[in-house]
Amino acid sequence: MSKQKKVIPGFKLSMGVTLVYLSLIVIIPLATVVIKGSELGVHGFWQTVTDPRTVASYKVSLYCSFVAAAINAVFGVILAWVLVRYQFPLKRIFDGLIDLPFALPTSVAGIALTTLYSQNGWIGRWFHKIGIQSSFSRFGIIVALTFIGIPFVVRTIQPVLQDLDTQYEEAATMLGAQRTKIFFSVIFPEIKMPLLTGFGLAFARGLGEYGSVVFISGNMPMKTEIAPLLIMTKLEQYNYGGATAIAFVMLLMSFFMLLCMNLIQVYANKFAHK
Repeated sequence: MSKQKKVIPGFKLSMGVTLVYLSLIVIIPLATVVIKGSELGVHGFWQTVTDPRTVASYKVSLYCSFVAAAINAVFGVILAWVLVRYQFPLKRIFDGLIDLPFALPTSVAGIALTTLYSQNGWIGRWFHKIGIQSSFSRFGIIVALTFIGIPFVVRTIQPVLQDLDTQYEEAATMLGAQRTKIFFSVIFPEIKMPLLTGFGLAFARGLGEYGSVVFISGNMPMKTEIAPLLIMTKLEQYNYGGATAIAFVMLLMSFFMLLCMNLIQVYANKFAHK
């Protein structure tokens, strides 16, 4: 019997290419952040990352990213459900619009959102009339992070809903179950892990987002200043050690979020197979 031909090269060559690529694109740049931040020394590093202004920027980034990811978790499910379960005119166009935040330059999105939600903007003027400052506030930051995070949730849930067999829903309906009961008992268990993945990706993306937020946030220290903006400020001041120290903390936050998300998925899978 002839030896089966492989589509791609053997394991050793493929693994070598993988390690080189990951080293150049991921590992080495991340290692540089750690090495550059360590040049400050323990005292200088701790003083930089615990400065009141820096801590305030952490809180703004974490709070706004979490709220935006939670909003996307709710409405992302609704959007994915509509795109999968219903047929309507211009459906393909609406489906393509979901990916627009991926393709659109974030600075363009930031300028557009600032124009819309400013005091005299088409949307912002209505918020201003009821006493809500939509731009140059945390509200505006959440709007921007919601905009850039929605594709992560929709695109992780949509394939699961497409593959979900509707016969279980039909059986539950015939047995007299209400719509809410069907959703939480039949549908939600199937999408909860993808939903968690989408939430985690949107949250991690929000932590590091800069372009779409810098215009609409107002950049007020201790109030609406995000951590990525503070990193850029230190870079402009040629304080590379301070910038990489803050970047290292943000890296740890994102890594911790993704690690927790993966651990939850592992334990959920183990529990499901018992």
